Amino acid sequence: MIKPTEVILKFALKKNSITTAEIAQKLGDISRQAANRHLRNLVKKGLLVKRGHTIGSYYILAKKAALLPSDKVKTRLLRQDLEEHKVFTALRDQAPFIRELKDNVNSILFYAFSEMLNNAIEHSKSKWVEVEINRDTINLRFIISDFGIGVFRNVLHTRHLKSELEAIQDLLKGKTTTAPHSHSGEGIFFTSKVADIFILDSFGFRLRVDNLINDVFIEKPENINRGTRVEFSITLDSKRHLNDVFSRFVVDPKEPGFNKTEIKVRLFVVGSVYISRSQARRILSGLEKYESIVFDFDKVTTVGQAFADEIFRVFKNSHPKIHLEAINMVEPVKFMVDRALEVL
Repeated sequence: MIKPTEVILKFALKKNSITTAEIAQKLGDISRQAANRHLRNLVKKGLLVKRGHTIGSYYILAKKAALLPSDKVKTRLLRQDLEEHKVFTALRDQAPFIRELKDNVNSILFYAFSEMLNNAIEHSKSKWVEVEINRDTINLRFIISDFGIGVFRNVLHTRHLKSELEAIQDLLKGKTTTAPHSHSGEGIFFTSKVADIFILDSFGFRLRVDNLINDVFIEKPENINRGTRVEFSITLDSKRHLNDVFSRFVVDPKEPGFNKTEIKVRLFVVGSVYISRSQARRILSGLEKYESIVFDFDKVTTVGQAFADEIFRVFKNSHPKIHLEAINMVEPVKFMVDRALEVL
Protein backbone atom coordinates (compact mmCIF):
# COMPACT_ATOMS: atom_id res chain seq x y z
CA MET A 1 0.00 0.00 0.00
CA ILE A 2 1.37 3.41 -0.97
CA LYS A 3 1.95 5.71 1.99
CA PRO A 4 0.06 9.05 2.10
CA THR A 5 3.37 10.96 2.03
CA GLU A 6 4.37 9.24 -1.21
CA VAL A 7 1.00 10.06 -2.79
CA ILE A 8 1.36 13.72 -1.79
CA LEU A 9 4.93 14.06 -3.06
CA LYS A 10 4.11 12.40 -6.40
CA PHE A 11 1.10 14.68 -6.78
CA ALA A 12 3.21 17.75 -5.94
CA LEU A 13 5.79 16.68 -8.52
CA LYS A 14 3.15 16.70 -11.27
CA LYS A 15 1.70 20.08 -10.29
CA ASN A 16 3.21 23.49 -9.58
CA SER A 17 1.24 23.74 -6.36
CA ILE A 18 -1.17 21.70 -4.25
CA THR A 19 -3.84 22.67 -1.74
CA THR A 20 -5.23 21.06 1.40
CA ALA A 21 -8.57 20.44 -0.35
CA GLU A 22 -6.85 18.67 -3.25
CA ILE A 23 -4.89 16.42 -0.90
CA ALA A 24 -7.99 15.60 1.16
CA GLN A 25 -9.66 14.40 -2.05
CA LYS A 26 -6.55 12.67 -3.38
CA LEU A 27 -6.19 10.60 -0.21
CA GLY A 28 -9.72 9.26 -0.46
CA ASP A 29 -11.88 12.12 0.76
CA ILE A 30 -10.26 12.38 4.18
CA SER A 31 -10.93 15.45 6.34
CA ARG A 32 -9.06 18.69 5.74
CA GLN A 33 -7.64 18.44 9.25
CA ALA A 34 -6.11 15.05 8.43
CA ALA A 35 -4.76 16.35 5.12
CA ASN A 36 -3.26 19.33 6.96
CA ARG A 37 -1.41 17.02 9.34
CA HIS A 38 0.24 15.18 6.45
CA LEU A 39 1.20 18.45 4.77
CA ARG A 40 2.61 19.96 7.97
CA ASN A 41 4.77 16.88 8.54
CA LEU A 42 6.22 17.18 5.03
CA VAL A 43 6.92 20.88 5.64
CA LYS A 44 8.74 20.00 8.90
CA LYS A 45 10.84 17.45 7.02
CA GLY A 46 11.79 20.09 4.47
CA LEU A 47 10.14 18.27 1.56
CA LEU A 48 7.36 20.82 1.00
CA VAL A 49 7.22 24.59 1.33
CA LYS A 50 4.07 26.43 2.36
CA ARG A 51 3.23 29.62 0.49
CA GLY A 52 0.49 32.16 1.14
CA HIS A 53 -1.43 33.29 4.21
CA THR A 54 -4.79 32.44 5.74
CA ILE A 55 -6.49 32.87 2.41
CA GLY A 56 -5.28 30.91 -0.56
CA SER A 57 -2.38 29.07 1.09
CA TYR A 58 -0.81 26.23 -0.91
CA TYR A 59 2.21 23.90 -0.93
CA ILE A 60 5.02 23.25 -3.40
CA LEU A 61 7.97 20.88 -3.50
CA ALA A 62 10.96 22.40 -1.73
CA LYS A 63 13.18 21.86 -4.78
CA LYS A 64 10.69 23.82 -6.92
CA ALA A 65 10.28 26.67 -4.44
CA ALA A 66 13.31 28.64 -5.56
CA LEU A 67 12.15 28.49 -9.19
CA LEU A 68 8.62 29.85 -8.68
CA PRO A 69 7.93 33.58 -8.67
CA SER A 70 6.72 35.27 -5.50
CA ASP A 71 6.25 39.02 -5.52
CA LYS A 72 5.41 41.31 -2.64
CA VAL A 73 5.44 45.02 -1.86
CA LYS A 74 4.76 46.24 1.66
CA THR A 75 5.04 49.53 3.52
CA ARG A 76 4.02 51.30 6.74
CA LEU A 77 2.63 54.82 6.45
CA LEU A 78 1.45 57.65 8.66
CA ARG A 79 -2.31 57.83 8.17
CA GLN A 80 -2.63 61.60 8.37
CA ASP A 81 -3.02 63.25 4.93
CA LEU A 82 -2.70 59.96 3.04
CA GLU A 83 -4.37 59.74 -0.38
CA GLU A 84 -5.28 56.23 -1.48
CA HIS A 85 -4.65 56.71 -5.21
CA LYS A 86 -1.16 58.06 -4.54
CA VAL A 87 -0.36 55.11 -2.27
CA PHE A 88 -1.52 52.65 -4.94
CA THR A 89 0.54 54.40 -7.63
CA ALA A 90 3.65 54.29 -5.43
CA LEU A 91 3.20 50.57 -4.75
CA ARG A 92 2.61 49.87 -8.43
CA ASP A 93 5.82 51.71 -9.32
CA GLN A 94 7.74 49.51 -6.86
CA ALA A 95 6.13 46.26 -8.02
CA PRO A 96 6.20 45.50 -11.76
CA PHE A 97 3.94 42.47 -11.24
CA ILE A 98 0.99 44.82 -10.60
CA ARG A 99 1.42 46.34 -14.05
CA GLU A 100 1.40 42.82 -15.55
CA LEU A 101 -2.08 41.94 -14.24
CA LYS A 102 -4.98 41.25 -16.59
CA ASP A 103 -7.09 44.35 -17.13
CA ASN A 104 -10.13 43.01 -15.28
CA VAL A 105 -8.06 41.89 -12.26
CA ASN A 106 -6.15 45.18 -12.23
CA SER A 107 -9.43 47.14 -12.18
CA ILE A 108 -10.73 45.04 -9.30
CA LEU A 109 -7.48 45.45 -7.37
CA PHE A 110 -7.45 49.23 -7.79
CA TYR A 111 -11.10 49.57 -6.78
CA ALA A 112 -10.97 47.26 -3.75
CA PHE A 113 -7.58 48.49 -2.49
CA SER A 114 -8.63 52.14 -2.83
CA GLU A 115 -11.95 51.61 -1.05
CA MET A 116 -10.42 49.73 1.88
CA LEU A 117 -7.48 52.10 2.30
CA ASN A 118 -9.86 55.07 2.18
CA ASN A 119 -11.86 53.48 5.02
CA ALA A 120 -8.69 53.21 7.11
CA ILE A 121 -7.67 56.79 6.29
CA GLU A 122 -11.03 58.40 7.06
CA HIS A 123 -12.48 56.25 9.84
CA SER A 124 -9.80 54.35 11.80
CA LYS A 125 -8.15 57.24 13.73
CA SER A 126 -5.02 55.09 13.69
CA LYS A 127 -1.61 56.77 13.64
CA TRP A 128 -0.18 54.17 11.26
CA VAL A 129 -1.50 52.12 8.38
CA GLU A 130 0.27 49.07 6.94
CA VAL A 131 -0.38 48.04 3.33
CA GLU A 132 0.78 45.01 1.37
CA ILE A 133 0.12 43.66 -2.11
CA ASN A 134 1.49 40.25 -3.03
CA ARG A 135 1.24 37.68 -5.78
CA ASP A 136 2.16 34.03 -6.10
CA THR A 137 1.56 31.61 -8.93
CA ILE A 138 -2.19 31.44 -8.27
CA ASN A 139 -3.52 34.39 -6.30
CA LEU A 140 -3.27 38.13 -5.99
CA ARG A 141 -3.77 39.49 -2.46
CA PHE A 142 -3.68 42.67 -0.51
CA ILE A 143 -3.67 43.27 3.23
CA ILE A 144 -4.45 46.61 4.88
CA SER A 145 -4.00 46.91 8.64
CA ASP A 146 -4.69 49.83 10.95
CA PHE A 147 -4.43 50.06 14.72
CA GLY A 148 -7.41 52.27 15.41
CA ILE A 149 -10.94 52.05 16.75
CA GLY A 150 -12.00 49.00 14.73
CA VAL A 151 -14.52 48.79 11.92
CA PHE A 152 -17.20 46.85 13.82
CA ARG A 153 -16.91 48.94 16.99
CA ASN A 154 -17.10 52.12 14.92
CA VAL A 155 -20.37 51.04 13.27
CA LEU A 156 -21.67 49.74 16.62
CA HIS A 157 -21.18 53.07 18.43
CA THR A 158 -22.12 55.38 15.55
CA ARG A 159 -25.37 53.56 14.76
CA HIS A 160 -26.17 52.84 18.44
CA LEU A 161 -26.36 49.09 17.94
CA LYS A 162 -26.29 46.41 20.63
CA SER A 163 -23.28 44.36 19.54
CA GLU A 164 -20.48 43.88 17.04
CA LEU A 165 -22.60 41.13 15.50
CA GLU A 166 -25.30 43.67 14.63
CA ALA A 167 -22.60 45.90 13.13
CA ILE A 168 -21.44 43.04 10.89
CA GLN A 169 -25.03 42.36 9.87
CA ASP A 170 -25.52 46.00 8.89
CA LEU A 171 -22.31 46.06 6.86
CA LEU A 172 -23.51 43.04 4.90
CA LYS A 173 -26.69 44.89 3.91
CA GLY A 174 -24.74 47.64 2.14
CA LYS A 175 -25.20 51.42 2.38
CA THR A 176 -23.90 51.35 5.97
CA THR A 177 -21.55 54.21 6.79
CA THR A 178 -20.43 56.10 9.89
CA ALA A 179 -20.11 59.30 7.82
CA PRO A 180 -23.29 59.59 5.71
CA HIS A 181 -22.50 63.10 4.47
CA SER A 182 -19.25 62.02 2.81
CA HIS A 183 -19.70 58.27 2.18
CA SER A 184 -22.31 56.09 0.50
CA GLY A 185 -21.51 52.98 2.58
CA GLU A 186 -20.96 50.90 -0.55
CA GLY A 187 -17.20 50.25 -0.23
CA ILE A 188 -17.13 47.21 2.04
CA PHE A 189 -20.27 45.75 0.44
CA PHE A 190 -18.91 45.81 -3.12
CA THR A 191 -15.34 44.94 -2.15
CA SER A 192 -16.69 41.79 -0.47
CA LYS A 193 -18.52 40.93 -3.71
CA VAL A 194 -15.59 41.40 -6.15
CA ALA A 195 -13.16 39.26 -4.10
CA ASP A 196 -12.72 35.51 -4.20
CA ILE A 197 -12.21 35.70 -0.45
CA PHE A 198 -12.65 38.81 1.70
CA ILE A 199 -11.86 39.04 5.42
CA LEU A 200 -12.47 41.79 7.97
CA ASP A 201 -10.79 41.06 11.31
CA SER A 202 -11.25 43.46 14.23
CA PHE A 203 -11.14 43.15 18.03
CA GLY A 204 -12.14 39.51 18.31
CA PHE A 205 -14.65 39.37 15.46
CA ARG A 206 -13.98 38.15 11.93
CA LEU A 207 -16.20 38.45 8.88
CA ARG A 208 -15.18 36.08 6.08
CA VAL A 209 -16.90 36.23 2.71
CA ASP A 210 -16.03 33.26 0.50
CA ASN A 211 -17.40 33.85 -2.99
CA LEU A 212 -15.77 30.64 -4.24
CA ILE A 213 -18.40 28.68 -2.33
CA ASN A 214 -20.95 31.52 -2.09
CA ASP A 215 -20.99 31.62 1.70
CA VAL A 216 -20.41 34.05 4.55
CA PHE A 217 -18.94 33.26 7.98
CA ILE A 218 -18.87 35.24 11.22
CA GLU A 219 -16.07 33.92 13.41
CA LYS A 220 -14.45 34.51 16.81
CA PRO A 221 -10.69 34.09 16.19
CA GLU A 222 -8.36 33.03 19.00
CA ASN A 223 -5.92 35.87 18.32
CA ILE A 224 -7.48 39.30 18.77
CA ASN A 225 -6.54 41.82 16.10
CA ARG A 226 -6.44 45.31 17.62
CA GLY A 227 -7.67 47.72 15.00
CA THR A 228 -8.84 46.47 11.62
CA ARG A 229 -7.17 44.04 9.25
CA VAL A 230 -8.54 43.63 5.74
CA GLU A 231 -7.50 40.64 3.61
CA PHE A 232 -8.52 40.38 -0.03
CA SER A 233 -7.74 37.57 -2.46
CA ILE A 234 -8.55 36.93 -6.12
CA THR A 235 -7.10 34.44 -8.60
CA LEU A 236 -4.77 35.89 -11.22
CA ASP A 237 -6.81 34.34 -14.02
CA SER A 238 -10.18 35.44 -12.61
CA LYS A 239 -12.89 36.05 -15.20
CA ARG A 240 -14.76 38.42 -12.88
CA HIS A 241 -15.39 41.97 -14.09
CA LEU A 242 -16.11 44.96 -11.88
CA ASN A 243 -19.08 46.16 -13.92
CA ASP A 244 -20.68 42.71 -13.88
CA VAL A 245 -20.63 42.72 -10.09
CA PHE A 246 -22.06 46.24 -9.91
CA SER A 247 -24.84 45.35 -12.35
CA ARG A 248 -26.06 42.50 -10.09
CA PHE A 249 -27.23 45.14 -7.62
CA VAL A 250 -28.98 47.45 -10.05
CA VAL A 251 -32.71 47.06 -10.68
CA ASP A 252 -32.83 48.92 -14.00
CA PRO A 253 -29.66 49.22 -16.13
CA LYS A 254 -31.10 52.39 -17.64
CA GLU A 255 -31.09 53.98 -14.20
CA PRO A 256 -27.75 52.97 -12.66
CA GLY A 257 -27.46 53.10 -8.91
CA PHE A 258 -26.97 50.74 -5.99
CA ASN A 259 -30.64 49.91 -5.38
CA LYS A 260 -30.72 46.14 -4.92
CA THR A 261 -29.32 43.99 -2.11
CA GLU A 262 -29.27 40.38 -0.97
CA ILE A 263 -29.75 39.32 2.65
CA LYS A 264 -28.48 35.99 3.99
CA VAL A 265 -31.14 35.44 6.63
CA ARG A 266 -29.22 32.85 8.68
CA LEU A 267 -26.60 35.45 9.67
CA PHE A 268 -29.15 37.49 11.61
CA VAL A 269 -29.99 34.98 14.33
CA VAL A 270 -27.30 33.13 16.25
CA GLY A 271 -28.18 30.14 18.42
CA SER A 272 -31.92 30.65 18.02
CA VAL A 273 -34.83 30.18 15.63
CA TYR A 274 -36.46 32.72 13.35
CA ILE A 275 -39.77 33.32 15.11
CA SER A 276 -40.38 36.84 16.36
CA ARG A 277 -41.35 40.10 14.71
CA SER A 278 -38.45 41.82 16.48
CA GLN A 279 -36.00 39.48 14.73
CA ALA A 280 -37.59 40.32 11.39
CA ARG A 281 -37.47 44.06 12.15
CA ARG A 282 -33.76 43.77 12.91
CA ILE A 283 -33.21 42.27 9.45
CA LEU A 284 -35.39 44.94 7.81
CA SER A 285 -33.64 47.88 9.50
CA GLY A 286 -32.27 50.17 6.79
CA LEU A 287 -33.60 48.14 3.87
CA GLU A 288 -36.17 50.78 2.93
CA LYS A 289 -33.30 52.43 0.98
CA TYR A 290 -33.52 49.74 -1.71
CA GLU A 291 -35.88 49.09 -4.61
CA SER A 292 -35.32 45.33 -4.63
CA ILE A 293 -34.40 42.95 -1.78
CA VAL A 294 -33.55 39.26 -2.14
CA PHE A 295 -33.89 37.20 1.06
CA ASP A 296 -31.68 34.11 0.90
CA PHE A 297 -32.99 31.40 3.24
CA ASP A 298 -30.13 28.98 2.60
CA LYS A 299 -29.51 26.80 5.71
CA VAL A 300 -32.64 28.16 7.42
CA THR A 301 -34.83 25.16 8.27
CA THR A 302 -37.89 26.90 9.70
CA VAL A 303 -39.36 30.34 10.38
CA GLY A 304 -42.26 31.47 12.53
CA GLN A 305 -45.53 32.90 11.23
CA ALA A 306 -44.87 36.29 12.87
CA PHE A 307 -41.36 36.47 11.39
CA ALA A 308 -42.55 35.78 7.83
CA ASP A 309 -45.59 38.03 8.24
CA GLU A 310 -43.48 41.00 9.37
CA ILE A 311 -41.28 40.81 6.28
CA PHE A 312 -43.60 39.71 3.50
CA ARG A 313 -46.85 41.40 4.57
CA VAL A 314 -46.23 44.24 7.04
CA PHE A 315 -43.02 45.57 5.46
CA LYS A 316 -44.39 45.03 1.95
CA ASN A 317 -47.60 46.94 2.79
CA SER A 318 -45.54 49.80 4.21
CA HIS A 319 -43.23 49.84 1.16
CA PRO A 320 -45.34 48.66 -1.79
CA LYS A 321 -42.82 49.88 -4.39
CA ILE A 322 -40.03 47.66 -3.02
CA HIS A 323 -39.77 44.28 -4.75
CA LEU A 324 -39.22 41.37 -2.34
CA GLU A 325 -37.93 37.97 -3.39
CA ALA A 326 -37.24 34.84 -1.34
CA ILE A 327 -34.81 32.17 -2.55
CA ASN A 328 -33.36 28.83 -1.36
CA MET A 329 -36.36 27.96 0.81
CA VAL A 330 -37.06 24.52 2.22
CA GLU A 331 -40.74 23.50 2.37
CA PRO A 332 -41.50 24.66 5.97
CA VAL A 333 -40.03 28.09 5.21
CA LYS A 334 -41.83 28.34 1.87
CA PHE A 335 -45.12 27.47 3.58
CA MET A 336 -44.78 30.39 6.02
CA VAL A 337 -43.65 32.85 3.35
CA ASP A 338 -46.49 31.85 1.00
CA ARG A 339 -48.96 32.16 3.87
CA ALA A 340 -47.81 35.75 4.53
CA LEU A 341 -48.07 36.62 0.84
CA GLU A 342 -51.62 35.24 0.61
CA VAL A 343 -52.96 37.81 3.07
CA LEU A 344 -51.35 40.81 1.39
